[in-house]
Parts: sequence; C-alpha cells; structure tokens
Amino acid sequence: MTGLQEEQNTPGWQFAVASGLLGWVLDAFDFFVIVFLFDTLASHFQVEKRAIVFTISITLAMRPVGALIFGALADRFGRKKPLMLCVVYFSIVTVLSGFSPNYGFFVVMRALYGIGMGGYWGIGASFAMENAPRKLRGLLSGMMQGGYPFGYLLAAVGMLTIMPRLGWHAMFLVGTLMAAVIVVLTTLSPESEAWKLHRMGSVTTIFKTLFQHMGSFSYLLLVMVVMSCLSHGTQDLYPDFLKSVPSIGSSLVLGMKPLYGIPIIYNIGAITGAVFFGYISERVGRRYAIMMALVLSLAAIPAWAFGGTILTLVVGSYLMQTGVQGAFGVIPAHLNELSPDSVRSLFPGFVYQLGVLIASPAVSIEFLLRDHLGYPLALTIFEVVVIVMLLFIFALGPERRGRSFRSKAG
Repeated sequence: MTGLQEEQNTPGWQFAVASGLLGWVLDAFDFFVIVFLFDTLASHFQVEKRAIVFTISITLAMRPVGALIFGALADRFGRKKPLMLCVVYFSIVTVLSGFSPNYGFFVVMRALYGIGMGGYWGIGASFAMENAPRKLRGLLSGMMQGGYPFGYLLAAVGMLTIMPRLGWHAMFLVGTLMAAVIVVLTTLSPESEAWKLHRMGSVTTIFKTLFQHMGSFSYLLLVMVVMSCLSHGTQDLYPDFLKSVPSIGSSLVLGMKPLYGIPIIYNIGAITGAVFFGYISERVGRRYAIMMALVLSLAAIPAWAFGGTILTLVVGSYLMQTGVQGAFGVIPAHLNELSPDSVRSLFPGFVYQLGVLIASPAVSIEFLLRDHLGYPLALTIFEVVVIVMLLFIFALGPERRGRSFRSKAG
C-alpha cells in the first residue's frame, strides 16, 4: 500500500475535516455578530459607537497570542484536545460577552475571545490537512477557508430571523449549538498520525524549532500580511463605498437594500471562489491557482470600483470576492505544506494571525487615500498595488504541493 493510499484510508478523516471547517464557520459567525450589533451594543452599554468598534481592534490584537498558546499546545499534546478546549473556551467567552454587565467587562471578554479566535485556525487547519487524503487537500482547503464567508452569511441570516424574535442576546447563544457539534465531531475524529510521528518532547523545543525556520517564517509572514491587505482592503470599506454610489438610490437587491443585498451576493462569490480555486490547485499547483485567482480580482476592479449601475456593482463585487477568497482558499493547504512538520499548528497559525494584525492599518491607509482621491480611485490604486505585489511574491515563492505529512523525509 502506498503512502497516498494510507492517507486516503485513514478511518474517520471526514470528521476531522468537518470539525476544522465548522470551527472556522463558528469563529466567523461569533465575530460578525458583533459587527452587526455595533449600534445595539453602543446603546445598551451607553457608550459611543466607536467604543464598540474599538473592541474589534482588541480582538484582532489578541489573535496572535491565541495562535502561540493553542498552537504550542497542539504541537505538544496533539490536535484533538486543544481543539476542543479552544472551541469550548471561545464559546463560553462569547456567551459571557452577550451578557456582560457593563462595558468594561465586555472589553475584557472580547480580548479573551481574540485569544480563542486566533488559536483555532492553526489547529483546525493542521488537523484537517493532516487527516485529509493528499489528493483532496486542495479542495478541502478551499472548503475550510470558505467557511469564513459562510459564517458571515449565517450571522446575517441570524440577524434577520433570530434577533427579531428572541432579541439580540440570543445571537450570542446560537454558536453554542455549533460548538457542541464540533466537540462531537472532534471526538469521533482520529488523532493526527503526522503529529504522532513528529511530536516534540517539550514546549521549549517547539519554540526553538520555530526560531530555526525564520527564513520560511519571514516569507510566509510577508505572504499573509499582503494577503490580509487584499482581503480587508476589498471588504471592510466596500459597504461604506456603496453608500456613496449615487445610482443605488431606492433599488433593491435580493429584495433588500443594496447595502445588505450586495454583500450577501459577494460572500456567495467568496465561498464559490474558495472551493473552486482550492480544487484546481490540486491540478495546476498552489501558486498558479492563487495567481489565477488574483488575475480574476485584478480584472474585476473596473466594475467593482467604477460600476455605474447596480448590475455592474453586483457582478464586479461577486467576481472580486470570487478571486480574493479563491486565493485565500488555497492558503490552508499551502501554508501547511510549507510549514515544518513538528510545529504545523503553531507555525502556520501564528504566521496567519500575525499577518492579519500587521496588515490592520491597511483600511486606514485606504480611507486616507479616499479623502484625497475619492473612493473609486483610492480602491483601485490600493488593490492594484497589492495584487501586483502578490503576483510577484507567489511567482518567486516555493511550493510543496501534495507532500506527505507522514514521512520523516516530509
């Protein structure tokens, strides 16, 4: 039996992949609930809206801390128990956030939530990729990363269906049902054979290994910083940009205001792109699949930024996020394949979350450009520069598509 066949026939690998995917859906759901409740929470705690927005920055800042803590635990003690601990931890913190007695308590809960959110991706991605059959790694990578925009859609649906009936507090309880499912799935999953083969004897050794691979770390950190600039640069200000488009007027998209309907459509594009480009990365390679997705986003910019009609904006934003999240859909497989075997939870998880944090000023830079150039030109210049940078980074970068995680040779 070949190594590839052994990986394909690991009993219960489907549960491991499902737990990784669903956990990222839950992460996104809990995160975007706060975004949708900015005004409600500000009124409840009797603070300005910007005070609630500030808690997003706190969550973001704590994510690398979570990646370090839970990543080290997963590389030392296995994937399953730290994964379940992480899910239970951030679910409890989410519930406490929704029932905070005052603003100060809420801030602390959001900081603690950031640790859990940052910890999950590294463990979930390594657990899924190590258990998945090699020939399905790209597809499953895309499905996992597509869980993030799917979590956004679930949060949006929850705001339209659950909140009017049960109140906003209920939005902080919904995720506990998903958390329970994840715990069951993880319990049914096999422990990672790759971890058993490459496990380290101490946390100290794990961090020493991390520092021994600073060349790879630096390259992948650059990848994630610029990729995060692309993601946040195309998403965070786009609803505000839509408000400035005169032609939107009283039009409807999916039976609702364009400000709500268009994001739903482009998040569907994001899911489609993540799965599609993840799948074709198994055929054309990780780097080429990412570069193809980036070219699609580049081609979508005229309609995305300068669209003069609702239809043009819908098509442009759909294609833009198909490309952006298509590129991101390859990232779980690509980062795991380029990571050292013995630190496959800590290494990609920390790179991912630290990259997101370093890229956090991107939106402010884009907003500053808007003040001087107007929204369409500001969005265009920023994204063209970012996409061209990424094309060079991936064209010159390494790739280890389909490599075994279960051999000493790696």
